[in-house]
Amino acid sequence: MTTHRRIRPFNTADTYPEQDLSNDLAQAVVADGTVYLRGQIGQDLDTRENVGVGDVSAQAEKAMANIAMLLEESGSRLDDIVKITVYLTDIRFREPVYRVMGRWLKGVHYVSTGLVVSALARPEWLVEIDATAVIPKERR
Repeated sequence: MTTHRRIRPFNTADTYPEQDLSNDLAQAVVADGTVYLRGQIGQDLDTRENVGVGDVSAQAEKAMANIAMLLEESGSRLDDIVKITVYLTDIRFREPVYRVMGRWLKGVHYVSTGLVVSALARPEWLVEIDATAVIPKERR
């Protein structure tokens, strides 16, 4: 029997009070040693305060810090990452975002998909990064 562990569950009514939503989500789900992270943005997960408004590098830095924290809370770590998807609201943000990611993920050799989208869930968010990690069997 598979048990899924949900890390930092929340309801979208709390996250997006200006929108008529009520969805039960989690920041991370661990299933059979795989860690699935919700897309991370420049927002403090504890206070919901936006970080780096207008500064894509600062938002990417906070998103990567959130990813590292959520992986740790899930029993994983950055070098367990196997896949990252990056969503940018402007192609010109690619270099600064990938520079930030490169510092956090030096030597990890993950696979990556990068997309340019017209918008994210809030207009002040410029980048969203989601990740999937696999915890090695000896650490599960």
